[in-house]
Amino acid sequence: MRDIPPWPRLRRGLEHDYRVLKVRQDVVADPRNGQEHPRVLVDCPDWVNVIAVTRDDELVLIRQYRFGVSSVTLEIPGGVVDPGEEPAVAAARELEEETGYVAERVVPLGAVDANPALQHNRCHSFLALGCVKAHEGRQDEGEDIAVELHPRTAVPQLILGGAITHSLVVVAFYLEHLRASTPR
Repeated sequence: MRDIPPWPRLRRGLEHDYRVLKVRQDVVADPRNGQEHPRVLVDCPDWVNVIAVTRDDELVLIRQYRFGVSSVTLEIPGGVVDPGEEPAVAAARELEEETGYVAERVVPLGAVDANPALQHNRCHSFLALGCVKAHEGRQDEGEDIAVELHPRTAVPQLILGGAITHSLVVVAFYLEHLRASTPR
């Protein structure tokens, strides 16, 4: 197997700040021949996704309009990890803010690179167990979220039937599946 060396950055491009992310185009060098190549980078904070399960073994799911696909999607709660915040704390916070549910226990499932071709951030997935409704939620301004309960057993049909299409949500369910099916 051939070693792949890092591509050195020759020039850092002008950064454009869009509040939730920053975009810039750097110039890098191919380490094999020195040829220059532009590369777009999207700087985002880490994210969390939360598979929330009630005491009655129901999933707490959310519906919201997503501008990238111009449609309403069915997802799990999640959001941005604030600076200095631990991902598990962010997971519990996002769950409560978006849905009003509070978990008895939050279990880490794993983390993945969100899109390593363009981004350096990670998406941390968690399983929130024993969730109970504490209030109606405190959504951020600009969020319009509807909370739904679904049987936990419906996950395969929701994914395979196209109701859940967000790739990082599918990853969270896959990580949960791996965790449940791997001997300890």
